[in-house]
Amino acid sequence: MKYLLLALAATTTLSGAAAAQEIKEFNIGILGGENAQDRMTSNECYRAAIEAELGVPVKVFTPADYDGVIQGLLGGTLDMAWLGASAFAKIHLTDPNAVDLALTKQNADGSTGYYSIAFARKDSGITKIEDAKGKVFAFGEPNSTSGYLVPAAELMATYGKLEDYFGEVKFSGGHEQTIVGVANGDFAAGVSWADGLGNWEDGYNSGAFRKAADAGLVEMNDLVEIWKSKLIPEGPMVVRKALPQDVKDKVTKLTADLHETDKDCAYGVAAGEAKDFVPVTLDAYAGILEARKLQDAQ
Repeated sequence: MKYLLLALAATTTLSGAAAAQEIKEFNIGILGGENAQDRMTSNECYRAAIEAELGVPVKVFTPADYDGVIQGLLGGTLDMAWLGASAFAKIHLTDPNAVDLALTKQNADGSTGYYSIAFARKDSGITKIEDAKGKVFAFGEPNSTSGYLVPAAELMATYGKLEDYFGEVKFSGGHEQTIVGVANGDFAAGVSWADGLGNWEDGYNSGAFRKAADAGLVEMNDLVEIWKSKLIPEGPMVVRKALPQDVKDKVTKLTADLHETDKDCAYGVAAGEAKDFVPVTLDAYAGILEARKLQDAQ
């Protein structure tokens, strides 16, 4: 029932067979943040379900960085992706007609937001962000919302130029790289993301910490949270605007229903435990769009 309004809005009357004739394949982009094989594995059930629904080959692409997915959507070589809010903002500001917003993740408490969380090794003696002053601090990558855009803006507003506050600022390349890098002592501290619900020792309910803990890459009890951002809007699932409407509708409905039809598959797509995938509009990203404009202007 939750998808009824979306379905009623569709104007197409094409059958599934007709839709399959209009597209030859369907390509999904998965943002960086964990290694490519894990991204493929986590989304294989999702890929297979979309392939069965559309009746055409569905491929998953895992570029090394966020910009690979961004450029794929802008250039029309990718048909859908789950994006961070900042990555979506870059696409929208570059070409507002490139993609349609479809869904976002809803957390167990009904919220549709998450946090950028700074952390360090428990044995480092760093228990708060001020303890990281003068030390090596890691962000994920420039197109990441929680891995750079939001934490950099909030930290700069409090502490000034980050290159002066921290001993060295580095980009790790992604969330997984930051988490593993801090755990291994390559960085004194860094930022990654989580929904902030559940227990720290589990990596919270969902997010990069949960994925890393599930994969056995880190022991969360060896790490400590030292700072948390304000609430960030969950990133959206987007579909390429030029696709046939019924293709967009089928993929969106399948995803919207995923927690009901295949909870284990939904766990992989949501990067952990979540309540649902729900519709989202451009209004949700107004603040991120403004922040991205400022970042790009600099």
